[in-house]
Amino acid sequence: MYSPAQYTDFFISYLENQTIDKEPKNLYEPINYIMSLGGKRIRPVLTLLTTEFFDTDYKLALPAALAIEVFHNSSLVHDDIIDEDPIRRGKPTVHKKWNTNVAILAGDAMIILTYHYLQSYEPNLAKALTKAVVKMGIKVCEGQTWDVDFETRQDVTVSEYLKMIECKTGALIATSMKMGAIIAQTSPENCDLIYDFGLNIGLAFQLQDDYLDLFGDTPTFGRRLCGDIISNKKTYLYFKALEILTSNEKQQLMELYAVRLVDNEKKIETITELFQTSGVPAATQESIKKYTFKASEILEKIDINENKKAILRAFAESLIRRRV
Repeated sequence: MYSPAQYTDFFISYLENQTIDKEPKNLYEPINYIMSLGGKRIRPVLTLLTTEFFDTDYKLALPAALAIEVFHNSSLVHDDIIDEDPIRRGKPTVHKKWNTNVAILAGDAMIILTYHYLQSYEPNLAKALTKAVVKMGIKVCEGQTWDVDFETRQDVTVSEYLKMIECKTGALIATSMKMGAIIAQTSPENCDLIYDFGLNIGLAFQLQDDYLDLFGDTPTFGRRLCGDIISNKKTYLYFKALEILTSNEKQQLMELYAVRLVDNEKKIETITELFQTSGVPAATQESIKKYTFKASEILEKIDINENKKAILRAFAESLIRRRV
């Protein structure tokens, strides 16, 4: 097996040869643009890594890795429209650089391209991969719908939020890994276990993402620091705080998340103080540890040698322990 950095290089080299030079430009240029913005390429790397984890050449997984990365980026294009985010990975979002109609169409085309790339496999393998992606796609849409619904609901619980990110984030990471297992044609038991491993890693990853939006470093994190607070996006920190705060403090927090301001400095300061005094940062880190430990337990059940388990465990922990 190679290192995660090497798998990243392999994927980027492959991706660079997939630029679409077709008409209409207003459809394909935005696709090339969002795909070229970078990011950690976590999902395709997990597909390549998992394929070799089960003793199969990563090169066989490159079309599937491209498919999962295209699908992921299509969801980002649509999410940015819904969340009205102006910045993605330090650059203007597609709907800001072009317009909303162009962004919607580009995102739709990327979903279709996802299935196109999977057709490069022999029929039985293509069918199994497509089945996994269809299941994932529905879950992502369910998660996104809940995410939007939560913006106007006042009774959302932490467990509901966790279910939402399980669908929206966890399913993508879990399916990225299961696709590698499918390509390697390992046992159904291993396919299910690697999916569950990825699901828990995905939950921990998203909780860390929530945490870093407030406590991360803007130049390397790639979007506005405190963007969730500015746009009133309710994350784990918000829902956990509502469980802990006093009635008056809860009311204050809810009121702050109900307004949009030109100058957000005071708003960010007050919300940060409410989170810190309620112990939300520590509670978030504790939840991250819980899902990481659960993933580690699942990994032990997979029928593969210990050296490979150590590689996968180290990579997963590096994603969760990141500070930016």
